[in-house]
Amino acid sequence: SEIIRDNPGILDCVKEGIGRVIGMGVPHSKRLLPLMALTFPTVLHGVLHYIISSIIQKFVLLVLKRENSQSLPTESSNSVQSMLDAYFPELIASFAANLCADVMIYPLETVLHRLHIQGTRTIIDNTDLGYEVLPINTQYEGMRDCINTIKQEEGMLGFYKGFGAVVVQYTLHVAVLQLTKIIYSMLLQNVA
Repeated sequence: SEIIRDNPGILDCVKEGIGRVIGMGVPHSKRLLPLMALTFPTVLHGVLHYIISSIIQKFVLLVLKRENSQSLPTESSNSVQSMLDAYFPELIASFAANLCADVMIYPLETVLHRLHIQGTRTIIDNTDLGYEVLPINTQYEGMRDCINTIKQEEGMLGFYKGFGAVVVQYTLHVAVLQLTKIIYSMLLQNVA
């Protein structure tokens, strides 16, 4: 490939970055989309993720606080236990909100990633066979074209390629939250 054989200079990255910002093609790829074409999907992803996670976090926190206020009698407890009761629902609400937002926005994130890496020097592991790498050769014209191409060539499940990484990420997140709660509860027992 011509891409691999060239010897990039120290400032070629800066030159290519400026070329991409102003919308001019760079020598190794005419498939790179200008950054202005990537601005809308990137901002849309960030704003939607924020809105969805904020709404869900407030809702989950409201439900958790309502449950805590109904289930806890008005007994005086030590300050460490009350700190756990005040802080842990925040963690759970934040976790649930980010999980829901990531699951709901994942198709847009797939489109966004494909648009961002189009025309770059990118290869991926062939996870089907496991012993080779595949170059990424796409020719999307923009966000709408990317969505239509994924839907036509890969079906609706094409939008969820790589979703296993999100599952692993949140599985580890749950493990850390549970471990934190266990350690904190053990410390509470030692203090009491």
